Amino acid sequence: MPLKTFIPENFLILIVDDITQNLKLVGQMLTEAGYNTTFATSGFQALNRLKNNQTDLILLDLMMPEMDGLEVCQVIKSDPKFEDIPIIFLTASHEEESLVNAFEMGAVDFITKPFIKTELLARVKTHLTLKHTTDILKNTLLQIEQLSQLDSLTQILNRRSFFKVAEVEFNRSIQQGKIFSLLILDLDHFKQINDQYGHLMGDRALITFTSVIRNYLREADYFGRYGGEEFVILLSDTNLEDAVKIAQDICRLIANLSIPTEKDNLQMTVSIGIAISEPQDTRLEDILSRADKSLYQAKAQGRNTCFADSLKPG
Repeated sequence: MPLKTFIPENFLILIVDDITQNLKLVGQMLTEAGYNTTFATSGFQALNRLKNNQTDLILLDLMMPEMDGLEVCQVIKSDPKFEDIPIIFLTASHEEESLVNAFEMGAVDFITKPFIKTELLARVKTHLTLKHTTDILKNTLLQIEQLSQLDSLTQILNRRSFFKVAEVEFNRSIQQGKIFSLLILDLDHFKQINDQYGHLMGDRALITFTSVIRNYLREADYFGRYGGEEFVILLSDTNLEDAVKIAQDICRLIANLSIPTEKDNLQMTVSIGIAISEPQDTRLEDILSRADKSLYQAKAQGRNTCFADSLKPG
């Protein structure tokens, strides 16, 4: 919904008041203005309504029996799922202390009884517009943050982001005694692909390559672009034997790829070096260095294979 467009029908407002007449009065004002409304006659009922509806704003009576508005507000603002919902208090009280407490707990405004329709609608629209604008800004920032973590071509983790999460996994392995495996992948003779088919087709090959591997890996694994045609994979809670099996599977998947081009079908192979975390490792770089040496061995074995210390090539 664009910022310039304000459509009341797109919003749901929860009205909370223990007096039925007030509910009907406020509900009618909002309904006539085009808003969707839902009602609660107690604090407990209001909290249940929140669980079952995507509420955009709450009009909350300050003085209610059993659970007053301040208590309801406190519960809502302490829950991350609901804390961003704006709360406007409905009150017949002019007690300064109660209103101060309401604002300290996170209320955004208050409206005094008897209600003036123009004032109520103006305040409701103001805070819904603010919330809508804030939601758009948060979503935009989230998208920017996500984009900054991804390689622009392949949409997998970029080098910086991969090693950031890898450091977290490394520290977890030290603290909890967990193991993980690290794979370095290098597309074989990738320069020849660029020279023979052009850089656009080379980019397509990289996109296809990463897509196939990403679909194969588990959700718990991390996949990143190391640079150029080199990639890295961190396999969580994976021993060396299982890591070798995974690397062998990846080699087969890539070798079986066939990408149609104007000339012929482009085919690729990949070489993979494997290393496992060891108790004596003090830095992530220790594991990376072993994986890099294993990659060199995989290439020396003729490429299109994987290699790990103490194991024969796959």
